[in-house]
Amino acid sequence: MKCPLCGKATTWKDNPHRPFCSERCSIADLARWASEDYRVSEPLEDVEDTAGQPPEDSPVGNHRP
Repeated sequence: MKCPLCGKATTWKDNPHRPFCSERCSIADLARWASEDYRVSEPLEDVEDTAGQPPEDSPVGNHRP
C-alpha cells in the first residue's frame, strides 16, 4: 500500500505508524488537521436516533414467508 501523505510504498503489518510510512508523515498529517488544512466540506445533517433499527425502506426485517 502507499502512504496517504507522501505516496511512498509501506506495509500495514508491523508498522506502528500505519497507514503512514513513517512517524514524520504521521506527524505531518496531524499538523495539517491542527492547522485546519483538512475540513469537512459540509455540516452533517441531524439524524434521528434510530440506533439498531433498519430504515423503513430496508428489506431487512421485511421477509415474507
